[in-house]
Amino acid sequence: MIERLEATLTKYNELETELTKPEVLSDIKKTRQFSKEMSDLEDIVNCYKKYKKILSEIEDAKEMIKDPELSEVAKEELKTLEANKEQLDKELEILLIPKDPNDSKNVIMEIRGAAGGDEANIFAGDLFRMYTRYAEKQGFSYQVYNSIEGTAGGYSQIEFIVKGKGAYSLLKYESGSHRVQRVPVTESNGRLQTSTATVLVMPEADEDVEIEINQQDLRIDIYRSSGCGGQGVNTTDSAVRITHLPTGLVVTCQNERSQIQNKEQAMKVLKSRLYEMQEAEKAEKEGNERRSKIGTGDRAEKIRTYNYPQNRVTDHRIGYTTNSLDRIMDGALDDLVNALIQEDQKRKLQGEINE
Repeated sequence: MIERLEATLTKYNELETELTKPEVLSDIKKTRQFSKEMSDLEDIVNCYKKYKKILSEIEDAKEMIKDPELSEVAKEELKTLEANKEQLDKELEILLIPKDPNDSKNVIMEIRGAAGGDEANIFAGDLFRMYTRYAEKQGFSYQVYNSIEGTAGGYSQIEFIVKGKGAYSLLKYESGSHRVQRVPVTESNGRLQTSTATVLVMPEADEDVEIEINQQDLRIDIYRSSGCGGQGVNTTDSAVRITHLPTGLVVTCQNERSQIQNKEQAMKVLKSRLYEMQEAEKAEKEGNERRSKIGTGDRAEKIRTYNYPQNRVTDHRIGYTTNSLDRIMDGALDDLVNALIQEDQKRKLQGEINE
């Protein structure tokens, strides 16, 4: 571990030196790249510096023990220092787990009502509210770029971007099938019903990520918006649907006020979808896991159940259960997200040990 930490510290110092050179400072792309690399290493470097300081203090305390007058005080200090060292050992272990390069990015999310008709669409709307409330609590913003409302409420489909540093790191575990058990407002007999909505999560591609999109491979359709884009949104042909012919990917954006804005947004989302496909292909070729070991990220995988009569939420991937469904649906996802992150770190650590 010490070798890896020393290598990280050396790399950090080299980047710091590079960022003082005029030829680097005059190149915006290089400056941004080196600054990001430094930022990614900063937590490890700061923690390692603390660790080295404590190791030095432990050696000093051991020397002090040899002095009869200072022995008792030094022994107490040594206990505290050893405990601090043990804590930093654990922190450094976690910090050295290879990071997902997408963790700091904005996140694109798509929620669809699945099995259960109107109730599934209503539940999709509940999930949308849950995620946007959570985003607000984190200080993130969000923007809907396409939505199709359900006939009885909610959405048969809603697509949106959550913007904020680290948004993807917190929401990336949400891909999959979400199941709700409750008596629907549409059910006149008061019977319990099970319905599902699916969630798709992917990182927004950076502007400087090179994704080749040939304009001849695109079919662009313009039509009248039907989404909730504010006053006047439905009076002009401003909605944009882009079909990427080689892959069959379709992206629709209708919630901006102008056709130009909708086209720009749709192109950003298309770029992110193609980036996600490219990353998946690359990972498969290299034999690496594309996503976290917490689930497959597949839309069909059942990941969580929301049981309203018992006010219970269960995440089936990690065996996490809480009886605070009401708080969770209001965006209090911190405990659940932290449990997923901790389990992911634990499995990755275990994987490294086994390797």
